[in-house]
Amino acid sequence: MNHSEMRARLAQMIVEHTFRYSDDPPFTLASGKQSNFYFNCKPTTLDPEGMNLIGNIIFDMLEDSDISAIGGLTLGADPMANAVSVISYQRNHPIKAFIVRKDVKGHGTRSMVEGNVREGERVAILDDVITTGKSTLIAIERAREAGLIVDRVITLIDREEEQGRENIEKQVKRVESIFTRTDIMRLHEREDKR
Repeated sequence: MNHSEMRARLAQMIVEHTFRYSDDPPFTLASGKQSNFYFNCKPTTLDPEGMNLIGNIIFDMLEDSDISAIGGLTLGADPMANAVSVISYQRNHPIKAFIVRKDVKGHGTRSMVEGNVREGERVAILDDVITTGKSTLIAIERAREAGLIVDRVITLIDREEEQGRENIEKQVKRVESIFTRTDIMRLHEREDKR
């Protein structure tokens, strides 16, 4: 399966398992805002086929970079980072996965960043969905506090609202999304017409 075929299949999975639309009642987002559509990415990012597709697509996006590790705020980024790490090893260009904690544990190392990463490493931050950008910004801040160099941000879906992408671009210039809300809604509408 080539890159464009993988993207098409992943988009189909997102429409089938992740995207939800409802006129009544609307969904309440983490920001508190009401919306007629919602992306619950876990059914796709935790699916074996979904993980394989995401891992390959993101690896292709990073193939010519000097990124040594990839991760983000738990829980949204975890399956994506793990998928990339496994695929990168299989494709002979290992990229380590790391996790950014939401809260510090009261025991052990009390580290906010977990994984085999060291100060000075160039990393990519992942998130499953950008809305306001808040969780991505927390991950960027904590990665930098751990001495990591944040090279770019990659998201599965950009909701294209609440200035999420623009908020992130104030901190990291390179922000890439595999899909936008527009991409997924266009496919959803085509499927509805069938």
